[in-house]
Amino acid sequence: MTQSDLSSLASPQGNSFDVLVIGGGAAGLYAALSIPPRWRIGLVTKDTLSISASDWAQGGIAAAIGVDDAVSLHVADTLVAGAGLCDAPAVEHLASKAAPCIQRLVELGVAFDRTEGQLAMTLEAAHSRRRVLHAADTTGRAIVSILAEAVLQRPNITVLESAFALDLWMAEGRCRGALVAHRQRLQWLSAQATVLATGGGGQVYAQTTNPAASTGDGVAMAWRAGAQLRDLEFVQFHPTSLAEPGAPPFLISEAVRGEGAHLVDRQGYRFAFDYHPDGELAPRDVVSRAIFHHLQKTGDSRVWLDMRPIPPDRLQYRFPNILRVCRTWGIDPLTDPVPVSPAAHYWMGGITTDLSSQTTIPGLYAVGENASTGVHGANRLASNSLLECLVYGAELAKLPLKSGKSGDQQTLTGEASALDEATLPWPQNTAVDALATIHQQREQLTQLMWDAAAISREQGRLEGAIADLSQWRTDWQQHPWQSLHQLSPGQTYALPDTLDWPLVRAWGELGNLYDIAWLILTSAAFRTESRGGHFRQDYPQPSPRWQVHTVVEGDRWEQSPPVEE
Repeated sequence: MTQSDLSSLASPQGNSFDVLVIGGGAAGLYAALSIPPRWRIGLVTKDTLSISASDWAQGGIAAAIGVDDAVSLHVADTLVAGAGLCDAPAVEHLASKAAPCIQRLVELGVAFDRTEGQLAMTLEAAHSRRRVLHAADTTGRAIVSILAEAVLQRPNITVLESAFALDLWMAEGRCRGALVAHRQRLQWLSAQATVLATGGGGQVYAQTTNPAASTGDGVAMAWRAGAQLRDLEFVQFHPTSLAEPGAPPFLISEAVRGEGAHLVDRQGYRFAFDYHPDGELAPRDVVSRAIFHHLQKTGDSRVWLDMRPIPPDRLQYRFPNILRVCRTWGIDPLTDPVPVSPAAHYWMGGITTDLSSQTTIPGLYAVGENASTGVHGANRLASNSLLECLVYGAELAKLPLKSGKSGDQQTLTGEASALDEATLPWPQNTAVDALATIHQQREQLTQLMWDAAAISREQGRLEGAIADLSQWRTDWQQHPWQSLHQLSPGQTYALPDTLDWPLVRAWGELGNLYDIAWLILTSAAFRTESRGGHFRQDYPQPSPRWQVHTVVEGDRWEQSPPVEE
């Protein structure tokens, strides 16, 4: 059976792996399963294996496997959605490798919907063919649960649940592992290869469909370690998140509109066609902006998604979970329109990777939403995200590992030493007080980001937010708990009682949110045009000179390739 604790980490072998995977969603799980079983793998997840943004994915997974479809058509649709910023080789790789990944999921036992024994294909916005596979309206959960079961059967994988990675271990320009907090202990874990699969950063916004764990950890750690990042200004806002007072944000799948639901305002008017000829089936960024501008025009706080045009039997068959959640809040989609509004959903930007999921740092890889593979460009095509997790996770089967060399055992073979508590000036406040303060700071940050860098952006608001955030980050970087980042490789540290696991996680997540907020704001101010998920009120049109990537390394922002003046 798979180990699920760090009790063996006192030994040199216990804290040293061939591959360290950070993240327990579809990308991390599939990557771990793709790595040959002869290699020793540590899989770190903040929650349990079943809690991730992948687990929340309702829409489905795209693959050109229908008789009337072709890889070339899937590529073309993806390129159009990406608004000129997709990397064509990455898109070709994604679409051409879809079929074997779907076949492997079927073999593992994922129960995709079927029609007369054949895999059922549905149509979603901006797809030219019916190519999206579903498992009812809980596709992500169906996939993640099966992958988690498979991981738990692999004796070479040690699952480290409720563990938080604070930093990457860098030595001589190479990533050698990560600093991980788990069970009141802080310790470096070494590996030949480290894989970041931590998901996106939707929690940096006040309104998001992402789970609480989506705090941009992988992107923040990679940036602090010196990795190149790309296109961080491009955030996709899902048009239809449940907007019932008191209810948490809940995504109403793209597939509902694909099946025939209408977007209407308070008067029942289908306003989306005023903004795009495809109406509700326009790309997500177009529909989100249509709702945003229509709400500005009407003064309302929400619009409605009318599912009544869909036959009741079809609605109950395709979307049982959506019906269940809506009814929990007193809304029956069979008889009443559902109140919705946009929410942050997917981060197109991330850590720059190549076709083998390698970052710009040797020994460091990234897969899933925290990676920028070049597939999504400025605006992700619906249902390509789960596919990207699989296709690029599968590339890790080719990791250039060396037998008999797990991590850097030379550094970890000495007797573990503890940091002197006198060097860590812990605050005297209780964990409850500290958590309350962190929660307040996090709310302040997420509202700032929603006001300045959400669906519609403008230079003055961006600069004001950057100024506020600069001061907050300066204060944060002077916090005494920053000494945790100074733990030297080879050392372990028993966390004091005043710093328990929930507090370590909350503190670490807030630091990462500060970092990715800075990256998003500065990237959004840098790109003086509108394209895909990035809309500037002061630069409302796309510009040919900006049909390039925004590349970030350290505190340097550049266009890639450079544009000559």
